[in-house]
Amino acid sequence: MKCWVKRWLLMPYSVDLEKRLDRILSSRSGFLKKKMFGGICFFLNGNMCVGVHKDFLILRVGKESSEKLLVEPNVRVMDITHKPMKGWVMVSPDGCDSDDQLQLFVETAAKFVQSLPVKT
Repeated sequence: MKCWVKRWLLMPYSVDLEKRLDRILSSRSGFLKKKMFGGICFFLNGNMCVGVHKDFLILRVGKESSEKLLVEPNVRVMDITHKPMKGWVMVSPDGCDSDDQLQLFVETAAKFVQSLPVKT
């Protein structure tokens, strides 16, 4: 196994950010939390929606919203495997340090993911 893969798999993720997401999403229906890729991912109606990778918030927002968000400070293209994921963004801790900021990001992702077909 390549050295960077070993480090990536062993890197802890932000449990604090996970707890904040739990508080936001616990009252909403359709969300399911799963450990994935050394982090946490919340699925909405069977589709990946938001998650935590290391200390980054990851969001599935679609192409249009990702282009708009990428001009914001602390937001970048999601690339955790050296292959950027289209329609996904990563937000650094400074970009979602307030609950209001986090809520807005989560709402943007949820709105996009709700437009996708339900997966069972």
